[in-house]
Amino acid sequence: MKINQELLDKLFEDAKVNPRLRTNLDLRTSAEDGSQRMLNAMLPGTQVAIHRHPMSTENVILLKGRMDEVLYEELPSADGGVILKEAERIHLCPEEGAYGCQVPKGVWHTVEVLEPSVIYEGKDGKYGEDGSEVYNVM
Repeated sequence: MKINQELLDKLFEDAKVNPRLRTNLDLRTSAEDGSQRMLNAMLPGTQVAIHRHPMSTENVILLKGRMDEVLYEELPSADGGVILKEAERIHLCPEEGAYGCQVPKGVWHTVEVLEPSVIYEGKDGKYGEDGSEVYNVM
C-alpha cells in the first residue's frame, strides 16, 4: 500500500459521509499485532472525546492539514472528584514545520481539527483492549 494523495483523498471522502466526520484506516498487518497503528482522517467539527491511555505513550504525526493536540491536567474538584484544565495546546501543521508530537502515557487529551487533517497514530495495545479511558463530564 502507498500512502499518497489518492489515499488521503479517499479517506477524506469517507469522513465526509460519516456522521462523526472522521474515518480511520488500520495499518496493522495481522490480528495478532498488539499495537495500534492507523491513519485517522478528520474534518473540522469532528468531536473527539477527551481521553487517555494509561498504559502507553501515543505518537501523533500529521501528514496533511492543520490541528491542535490539546493536553489536560487533573485538578481536584470541591466534591472530591477531579476536573480537567487545559495544560498545553500543541499546534500541528506540516507547512509550518510542526509535524507531530508525543502524548505521554496517562495524559488526558483531545484534538481540535482546524482544516481537513490526516494523522498517523501509533501506540501500544490493541484498540479496545489497551485500557484507554474517556473523561466523563458530570
